[in-house]
Amino acid sequence: MKERKGARSIKDIPKDILNSLNRGELETVNLTEWLAVDQKILLEHLLTENNRKEYYSPLVETINRLKKQTVNTVNEAIGTGILELSAKYNDQEIKSLMLKHPADLVRCWSAYTIGRNDHLTIEEIVEQIKELAADKHFGVREISWMAVRPAIAKDLSKSLLILTNWTKSTDDTIRRFASESTRPRGVWCSHIEALKQNPELGLTILEPLRSDPSKYVRDSVGNWLNDASKSQPLLVKNICERWISESPVKETEYIVKRALRTIEKK
Repeated sequence: MKERKGARSIKDIPKDILNSLNRGELETVNLTEWLAVDQKILLEHLLTENNRKEYYSPLVETINRLKKQTVNTVNEAIGTGILELSAKYNDQEIKSLMLKHPADLVRCWSAYTIGRNDHLTIEEIVEQIKELAADKHFGVREISWMAVRPAIAKDLSKSLLILTNWTKSTDDTIRRFASESTRPRGVWCSHIEALKQNPELGLTILEPLRSDPSKYVRDSVGNWLNDASKSQPLLVKNICERWISESPVKETEYIVKRALRTIEKK
């Protein structure tokens, strides 16, 4: 099972695999499986196995009240709902169980118990999310930056300072998180207005990554600057010209090409 490639469509997922995914016994291996998991069933299994059935009804009510039920909105509703209920019941253990759970979607819920915890400082939030930011699963890594992004935007100066240090990491998932979590526009998330209007604030993160050896990181840096180019095109052009002049290597050229794609369409 662990070596499976995953089906290309939901209808082609074998029944035993889907049942195991819904029970939280397996990780998803591609986006198709990720979209196929019934999070209500997975939630019920998590709570039943850990003797917390009282959490289930209020969480399902929250999900049912969502105007639009997508993987991401349900993900967020469950994660933030468990955060609220764990505070109500003074239950710290459930968050620890989720953080180490074998199911990637449960770890995604865990990200929201960190990122949306108003009792944590931005330093604590960023430090605690680090394990999920470096998770082996693509979905967990994506949700981890989405979960903490509002906290980053709220305390942008401190966040940029902390994340600048992350660009020194030997782990490309950590370096990528520093860039992806601070994108001015981002994907499936609210914009960070300060970075849309003043992208130069993010240069402390981008400069160390301008010739990063990892394509995973380079894609994010290029997308970051492409986001910024939609509101500050001249500034982005100037940054790209300087980078090419100061760092004439294929890695920088790749980032610059990606960064200028919107400008060059006009």
